[in-house]
Amino acid sequence: MPHVESEAAISRSRKDRMSAFQEVIRNNEATILSGWMSELAGSTRRSDLINDADLQRQAAELLRLVVDAAQTSSDVQSEAFAGTREFLKEIAKSRMEQGFSPAETAMFILSLKQPVFNALRSSVKSTSDLMDEVWTSGDLLDKLAMLTVTTAIGFREQTIVRQQEEMMELSTPVVKLWDGVLALPLIGTLDSARTQVVMESLLTAIVETNSQVAIIDITGVPTVDTLVAQHLIKTITAARLMGADCYLSGIRPAIAQTIVHLGIDLNDVQTKAKLSDAFALALSRLGKTVVNVKTAPTKAKEV
Repeated sequence: MPHVESEAAISRSRKDRMSAFQEVIRNNEATILSGWMSELAGSTRRSDLINDADLQRQAAELLRLVVDAAQTSSDVQSEAFAGTREFLKEIAKSRMEQGFSPAETAMFILSLKQPVFNALRSSVKSTSDLMDEVWTSGDLLDKLAMLTVTTAIGFREQTIVRQQEEMMELSTPVVKLWDGVLALPLIGTLDSARTQVVMESLLTAIVETNSQVAIIDITGVPTVDTLVAQHLIKTITAARLMGADCYLSGIRPAIAQTIVHLGIDLNDVQTKAKLSDAFALALSRLGKTVVNVKTAPTKAKEV
């Protein structure tokens, strides 16, 4: 009958291996750190982004944290590795802010493998024990590298989302053309997310300025399809509910043909080909008009 190890026996075996790994690392800490720095000085070294002093400080601190955690656990998600995870989180964040790629951030951890292997090979005499130690240490460092990369990618995604939101806000400026007249020049493609920002920006400006007319200019919108038209109609309807008349300007011949071809109903929307025409209409709505003023010739001064 084959011998089956109990879970407790397997757990003790793993703990023993981690204790041996921790002991080898602790006894060869200076050598491993030196070898690690040599590995980092290779092709992945970015001296333009981080100096040697900071790099060595981070490496020494991480090695210390790993050694301390490995005394009691091999699970990087355990409480023993809480300090290590927090430190790797800080490294990942700083690396992303400094301009490192996720791959370069991962190599900071993976470069530790070779120095650790060299230390194990010098300290562990049994081939089977050496293989166990190499597997244990490699698995641990791989998991720490994956944890760092996942964290780095998360920070990068947060940065991208924040930048997209900022660009979206910048790309939808509400301009006050006259007392009671607002203009919202749109550039680029309208999607659901951007429409929401456009609507919120316009409605907020209407309330803050107590404007009676709002002009949405789509001169910079490359194409108008059914979805874009629906977004525009929603924005115009929302502005009307706030008590402001809303005009649509920038209707080019190509866009007009597309709207007709798609059967989009804009009969309830006041449209103009140019922003200047929509502005003149808005002034008329306020009881004002635009006239040409001729400057009278200046009389010569009497001597």
